[in-house]
Amino acid sequence: MGEIKSTLELAMERTKKFAISEKEKEEFKQKEVLQKATSLFHRYREGGLSLNEILKQIERMEKKTATTVKELLLSQWIDALSLDDDDERILKGIESLKQRSIDEVKQKFHHLLSQYQGEKAKLRERVRVQFAEALRRDGIYGSAVEPKFEGGELWKKENEKLDHSNKMKLEEIKEQLRVL
Repeated sequence: MGEIKSTLELAMERTKKFAISEKEKEEFKQKEVLQKATSLFHRYREGGLSLNEILKQIERMEKKTATTVKELLLSQWIDALSLDDDDERILKGIESLKQRSIDEVKQKFHHLLSQYQGEKAKLRERVRVQFAEALRRDGIYGSAVEPKFEGGELWKKENEKLDHSNKMKLEEIKEQLRVL
């Protein structure tokens, strides 16, 4: 009688002629490591994973993979720092993976963030007043009038100037974190 083969055996016979080169294997492995790091990055940032859990998962990886994941996570966390919100969680992650204190850089970041938020609040009020004055000149005024200026050209232009000057300072802070 003939031999009965499983689906897996049939598939393996058919794929014998398709060999994967070492270069392709390495590319697959790099993609997999990048996906792991990106997944850890997002889960940590969104609060779905604690820093201790990330460190435990990294410890379980082989040494070369763990090193690469750490480098990718550090890079992603540093790139994710922004002036739109307080990134204390990200700073703790960076400090943990760097395995050293980054208090000086944290202070610079918090100072810049505070300064930026203050300047933005002043800008928002200044533009709101200018917009309200323009409406008043057009005969539109009163306690029920609440100007929507954030879509206007003046707001966009002034906000871009503010963002540009402060983002340059933020990039300097990011560079300091990279070289620590």
